[in-house]
Amino acid sequence: MLRVRCLATLAGAAFLLAQPAFAEEAALVCAPIAKVRPERHLRQLSLDLLGRPPTYEEYKAVQEKGAVTEEDVRAMMAQEGFYTRIRNFHRALLRSNISGSVNNNTNSRLGGNGTTTAFGFANNVSTGLRGVNGQSCNTDVEQDSCLTNLQDGHVTSLTAAPRTKCRDEMGVPLPVSYDYDANFFTCTELATKTKDTALTTCAALAALPLSNAWAKFRNFCDNRGSGTAQKSYLCVPTWKKFGEVDDKEYELEAGYTNLKDGYVESFNMPKSTTGVTQLNRCLLDLGMSNNVKGTYTVPRGCILREGYVTRPSPYWAPPGAPATVKVCAVEAQERVENPWTRASCEAARFAGDRTCGCGVDMRRCEVSAIGATTDPLYVRSVHDTRVTSFNEEPLRIIESVVRRDEPYYNILTTRRSFVNGTLSQYYKQNQGVGVFSTTLPAPAESIPSIPYTDINTWTEYTRDSSHAGVLTTPGFLYRFPTQRARVSEFYEAFLCKTFAPSSDGSLPPPEDACNRENNLAKRCGCNYCHATIEPTGAHWGRYAERAAQFLPPEQFPRFDPKCRDCAINGDTNCGGECSQYVMQAYDGDGASSLGMLKTYLYRTSDEEQNIEAGPRLLVERMVQTGELERCTVRRVWQEFLGRPMTSEEQRMYLTPFATDFAKNGHRFKALIERVVMSDAYRRID
Repeated sequence: MLRVRCLATLAGAAFLLAQPAFAEEAALVCAPIAKVRPERHLRQLSLDLLGRPPTYEEYKAVQEKGAVTEEDVRAMMAQEGFYTRIRNFHRALLRSNISGSVNNNTNSRLGGNGTTTAFGFANNVSTGLRGVNGQSCNTDVEQDSCLTNLQDGHVTSLTAAPRTKCRDEMGVPLPVSYDYDANFFTCTELATKTKDTALTTCAALAALPLSNAWAKFRNFCDNRGSGTAQKSYLCVPTWKKFGEVDDKEYELEAGYTNLKDGYVESFNMPKSTTGVTQLNRCLLDLGMSNNVKGTYTVPRGCILREGYVTRPSPYWAPPGAPATVKVCAVEAQERVENPWTRASCEAARFAGDRTCGCGVDMRRCEVSAIGATTDPLYVRSVHDTRVTSFNEEPLRIIESVVRRDEPYYNILTTRRSFVNGTLSQYYKQNQGVGVFSTTLPAPAESIPSIPYTDINTWTEYTRDSSHAGVLTTPGFLYRFPTQRARVSEFYEAFLCKTFAPSSDGSLPPPEDACNRENNLAKRCGCNYCHATIEPTGAHWGRYAERAAQFLPPEQFPRFDPKCRDCAINGDTNCGGECSQYVMQAYDGDGASSLGMLKTYLYRTSDEEQNIEAGPRLLVERMVQTGELERCTVRRVWQEFLGRPMTSEEQRMYLTPFATDFAKNGHRFKALIERVVMSDAYRRID
């Protein structure tokens, strides 16, 4: 049935049509409007609400009734497909993806597979642990059998002081074998280097009398490989790298070697421009950093590798995995602090500290994907799984509010949240050290215990009182890493507003002191937006920037005299304890604020109340203005009609829909029902 809606008098319509700017709008308002047939309406609804076309039975049912009713729409919104649709809608609204916001430098990532090769660091931190980037441990020698199970013949016959233990006094693993680093040395098969086909082993070289020209180099004979694949190499400095112009055998010339008892102990590089003028023989002995016991360094030019140990399968092992795996002895340690220096292992530094290890159940470390996805023992990338889970958490909160037909803005205030296996074990085991910086959202014992590998089960729990819906989830805080970014997203997503400088604003001359104002809420040109952004951002003032860490007042007071004293004395680091405090002064306010928590700088008394009340207070204030309702109506309209409201549609629908939305207790399903049953939704374009 056709109906004609004309909202102006004929004279008024004629006037509008005469204006080019209103021609399209007037044509839309006064055009004939036809409601689609029930079958077409059903198809639109099924695709929009469930993401699929109707079934034959659903088509047949609506034909018999002659129309799609409100009960049909409500039945659709009770199906699981609708809640998937709700999650996807809000995924786009919140831009829920923190993959680009988390700096995973892979320092805690392990290589190996635990069977043929031991799990161990094979990245940058290997340089400090073993002497070279990407070098894992010796998977042929069991750590605590290092005195009887030897890989290298030169470990016993050529070591100055024979090894008598496999660990130091505190149980820290010691190296079990060494090799010469190809970044400093050129290693050539022994027979090739000496041009003696009978000289194939380091043991044979050691047996030569000193009258042989090559006998004195026995300390630089390096056995590589194992079993029948083991070969002996003679390693000498890469002379060209250290200032020489050709490939001569300088080691045979006087002045290039230092001897002890007739054997070479070190090489000299008199023409070196690299800063390296001497390379010593490699032993199994570690050095100390800054002469501090318990801090270990590897001599330059050497690769020192510890052995492996056998440990229970780590937390990421899938069902059916072997009960035990090989782990490098350094990474297998479970300490919470360095036993010598008492430095914490619960920080990013753990990966470079030889005394720390991965912790109980290897909780501090992670792995990339292992095996094919079709393999029953397939291991997912730990980091990717965590990112995916953090992305999903706020969407599960939103789904729960909509599913229970609660007031929609509970998504911004509820303490309810959800964990799957990944997040459950992340919180309960304090995983992700050095990659994520999050605060336990509730006491560990109140967080549901779900096996790590169960990524599809989401279980509800209640967070502590600092939390406010999606606005304090790691997924939101990491995605919008600063207070200003969090304000911008809140305004855009839930108030349909964006911040932009005034088009008619004018700036004072460059020499005007207003241009040097550090408080952006007052700086000329900036204050147009920041007069709103700064006080609003204070609602996230107790959440660290570029992290998801809550700063509780008892641990992070408004003012810390220790931080102030450090700042006054020029110690801006202050033992690493004052990163959240004002430690440098750039103006008078800053000078008087040394030792103050950064978020309190330039704050008024009202803004300080915002800091302590958190994001929940912001939501409560915005509900009172009615702006949240109007924006939500516009968001739902655009989602289901595929375009924004026209100015005429805003006049006709925006206020009535927003009013009904508020009267209905902000029930999101009721708003969707109102939109998809409207004439505008059913119009034939």
